[in-house]
Amino acid sequence: MQPSLYVSLSSQIALEKRLTTTANNVANMATAGYRAEEIKFSELLGRSTRGEVAFVGPGTNTISRVAGPTTKTDSPLDLAVQGDAWFGVTGPKGTLYTRDGRLTMDANGQLRTLTGKAIVDPGGGPVTLDPQAGPPTIGRDGSIYQNRQQVGAIGLFTIDPKAALSRATDNTVSSSLPARAVQDFTRLGIAQGYVEGANVNPIMEMTRLIAIQRAFESAATQTSQSENTLSEAIKTLGPQG
Repeated sequence: MQPSLYVSLSSQIALEKRLTTTANNVANMATAGYRAEEIKFSELLGRSTRGEVAFVGPGTNTISRVAGPTTKTDSPLDLAVQGDAWFGVTGPKGTLYTRDGRLTMDANGQLRTLTGKAIVDPGGGPVTLDPQAGPPTIGRDGSIYQNRQQVGAIGLFTIDPKAALSRATDNTVSSSLPARAVQDFTRLGIAQGYVEGANVNPIMEMTRLIAIQRAFESAATQTSQSENTLSEAIKTLGPQG
């Protein structure tokens, strides 16, 4: 088979993956705390009778850590992370992490995300308040007060920059390396009464989506032309009579 056909096919596969990733970012532009996903491709070299041929690698997905814009809501159970840190929530196999700080309090006083995941304290345990004591006051360091008495603390966690983040359920991520509870709140903290939006750039993502669609169509045309050329060559060089 012609090397050009392999190259165009690898290009289509890469573009389809990039299209899916970009479309997912566009679909989550209004999702609180959503972190955009990016994909990086590497070049793979193969050999043909005419020398080296460059193919597109399978690609590596990464989750952006750039903060999204914050909006003031004045709700006591709306929280936004300040700086490069995360809220911790309970997951099926350990703690998961999120930037979505829209919380609710269940009938037992336990703080949960809108999707029902329990928020954890710095030690990884659930955070439980008194549902009859009124709205809590939450400090920059995550300390929670009701009736002027501290009743608990919300955990804030940092994830090693070298850690690989993977998309989990309900707008959460998992980390390949253990996260650490924040101890120094000089540059990191929690803002009560605010919500962080998605860090998706709408104009950039829509422009990228259009460009990818056009590139995919071009690659598909090239693949079709390579197939037609190969088919014609087989007919021409095949056995006659």
